[in-house]
Amino acid sequence: MTTTTAKKTKPKAKRKAPGPVWDWTAGHGPVTGALSATSGCLAVATTGAATGMPPGWALTIGAAGAVGHTVTSLRDRLSARTVGMRAASWLLGAGWTTWAITTGPLTWTALGSLAALGAGIGASARATLLREEARELEAIAAAERQVARELSAERRAIAAEWADRIHRVCGVSVRILAVEMWPTNTGFTIDAELPPGGVTFERIAQYAPQLSADARLPHGCTATATAGIDQGRVLIDVTTVNVLAEEITYPTDYTPLSLHTGIPWGVRTDGREVLAYLREQCALVVGPTGSGKTNMAHTILAGFARTTDVLTWVIDLNAGSAGLPWVRPALTGDSGGTVVRPGVDWLAADYDEAMLMLTAAVRIAKHRKTAYQDLMAQANTDLLPVSDRIPQIMIVIDEGAEILASPDRALRRLAEKILEVIRIARAMGIRTVLTALGATGSVLGNLMIRREAKVRVALTGGEKEGMDLAKQFPGSRGLRTDQAPYKGAGFMATPESPAALFKSWRILPNQIRDIVHTTSDRHPTLDALSAKAAGADYARRWDHTRTAWMNDHTPEPPAVCATATPRAGGLNLSAHRTTTEPPAAPAVSGEPGDEDTLAAQFMAQIDARFATAPEPDAPAGPEPEQTPGLNLSAFRNGAGAGPDWLPIAIHAIKAAGPDGMKPSAVADMVGKDRKTVRAGLKTATDSRALVYRDRGPHSVYVHPDHA
Repeated sequence: MTTTTAKKTKPKAKRKAPGPVWDWTAGHGPVTGALSATSGCLAVATTGAATGMPPGWALTIGAAGAVGHTVTSLRDRLSARTVGMRAASWLLGAGWTTWAITTGPLTWTALGSLAALGAGIGASARATLLREEARELEAIAAAERQVARELSAERRAIAAEWADRIHRVCGVSVRILAVEMWPTNTGFTIDAELPPGGVTFERIAQYAPQLSADARLPHGCTATATAGIDQGRVLIDVTTVNVLAEEITYPTDYTPLSLHTGIPWGVRTDGREVLAYLREQCALVVGPTGSGKTNMAHTILAGFARTTDVLTWVIDLNAGSAGLPWVRPALTGDSGGTVVRPGVDWLAADYDEAMLMLTAAVRIAKHRKTAYQDLMAQANTDLLPVSDRIPQIMIVIDEGAEILASPDRALRRLAEKILEVIRIARAMGIRTVLTALGATGSVLGNLMIRREAKVRVALTGGEKEGMDLAKQFPGSRGLRTDQAPYKGAGFMATPESPAALFKSWRILPNQIRDIVHTTSDRHPTLDALSAKAAGADYARRWDHTRTAWMNDHTPEPPAVCATATPRAGGLNLSAHRTTTEPPAAPAVSGEPGDEDTLAAQFMAQIDARFATAPEPDAPAGPEPEQTPGLNLSAFRNGAGAGPDWLPIAIHAIKAAGPDGMKPSAVADMVGKDRKTVRAGLKTATDSRALVYRDRGPHSVYVHPDHA
C-alpha cells in the first residue's frame, strides 16, 4: 500500500497582459477622438435603421452637440478655428447618421464615406491642436516680454538715477552695466564700470553715507560699495527695506553642518546667510550691554552644536552662564530615558577650571604636531585634516578680550594661556571665539588678536561709546553705529566678505533645548591621541566634584580679597579680621540728632540679630574673658560657627538629654531641609558644641553635657 504526499504549490503570480496598457481616464486625442466619433455614428445609425428611428432625431442631437461645444470653446477662449472645427464635426457626424438611417448604414458607400469623414475629423483636430498650442505659447511669451519690458524699464530708470547720483555725490562718472533685483525684494545690486584714470571702488565706498542720504533711504538702509569682478568694476548694494528692525528667530532646520562649509551666524540685509569659516581663523564678537551679545554667543554655540567635526569648549568666569543652557538638558534627565550629551564638550566657570582647560588645549596642540605627521604627509598638507574622527576644538571665551586686557595677576596668567593657544594651535585645529564689551584700544591693542581674529562682529545696538568701528574693521569706510540701532544688529566681516550690516538670529531657550536633543548623537568624540594628551583633567571634566556647582542653587559667600582671611557672613567685625582696618565713619546728614538716631537704630539691629542677653543654661564656672563691648556671638565658643538657628538647635538637643535628637527632628523644629541642617550640625560637632553618635539610620546628636 502506497501513500502519496500532496505537495504544496505556491500560488502563481499573475502574468502581466501583453500589449499596450489603456488609460481610460485620459482625454481623447486627434486619433482616438475621430475613432470615437465615427464608431458612435455607426452604432447610432445601425440601431436607428433596425428599430425604425426617425432620421430627424440624429440631426437634432448633432445640432445640440455643436451648440454646446461652441459655448464651452468660447468660454475657454479658444480660437475661431477650433470652435468651427468642433461644431463642423458634430454637424457632419449628425448629417451622415441621418443619411445612413434613411439609406442603410451597412453599404460600402456608407462605410467608405464614414471612414473618409473620420480621417478628415482627425486631421483637422490635429492641425487645430497644434495651432492652439502655438497660440498658447505665443501668449505666454508675449506676457513674459511685457514683464521684461516693464522690468527693463525699471532697471533702466534705476541705472540712470544712480549714475547721475554717483557723478553728483562722488564726482565719478560710471557706466552701469547691470541692475540685479534681490529675490527678497529688499534692495538691488548695481554693477558699474569705473572710468579710466585709476579710479578705484574705494572712491565710491567712502561716500556711502552721502549716497544713502541723497537717495533718501530709510534708516537702517545703506548703499555699500565693494570690489567688482575686476579692479575696474564696482558693486553697489542698495538696501531699500530695513530688515534689521524686525526680530528674526533662529531657523528650525537643525540639519548637520561642517566646519569646512561654513557656519551661519546671521543674515545680511538682502536675506542671504552670512557664513563664518573658522578652520584657520579665530573670531572676535564685540557688543555693549543690551546689544544682544549673549544671544549672539548662543547662536554661535548652536552652529557649533550642529556641526559633525567640532568640539566646543566654553570659558565663562561669570558663573558659566554662557554654557549652562547647553549643559542643563543633559543634567535634568527629561529626555524620556534616552542618553543626551551636553551641547558643549567642556564648561569652565572659574579660574581653576579655565586653567585646566587651556593647559589641556596646549598639550593637545603640541601632541598633535608630532602624532599626526604621517597623516598630514599622506594628505599632502601642513594643516591637520579635521573630520568627525579628528574634530576641531573651538574654545568660546565670554568676555575673553577683557581677560587679555586685565591688569589682575591671576587673569594675566590666564591671558597668557589664551594667547599661547591662539599662537601655536592654528594648524592643529584649535581656535578661539572671544567676546568683548567694546571695540576699544585696550581690547584691540593686542597684535595677536588683530592678526588671528579675522572673523569680526560688532553688535552696536546704537551705542557710540567704546565702539570704534574703524579700529575693528580697518580699511572699511562709512560704517556708523546709528546704521544699526537695534538689538542683534551690527556689522560682520570675514576674509571672504567685507564689513557690512547683518542681523543675528534670536534664539530662545526652548530652541537651545531642542538643538541639544536633536544633535546629541551628532557630536564627535575627541580622538584617542588628543584625549591621551589632555589627560585626567579632560577625562574627569564631568565628575560630580567639578560639576556640582551646576545644580547647587545655594548662594555662595561674597568673594574676599586675596590678602584677607575668609570670615563668616554677617557684620564686618574686627573679631574676624587678622589685620587692623580703620572703622568707617557713619554717614550723617548734618542735622542735629542724626548721629544719636543712627546709633540707636544700629544697636537695635545688633540686639535683634545677635542677642546680647546671657545664654540660657550657661554652664557654671568662671566667666570667660570677654572683649570689651557687645556680647556678640563672634566671641562665644561654638555659638557663632554656624547659621542663626544653630543656638536654638543646640539648646533643644541639650534639653533632650542623653537620647539626643535626630537630624530630621531638628529640621522639623527649625523649618529647614535636612541637607542644610546636617551641614549646620556638622559645624557644631567640629567646634565641639555637639557630639555625633553614629547609629546608622538611628544616628543622633547629643550635647557634650550628656555625652
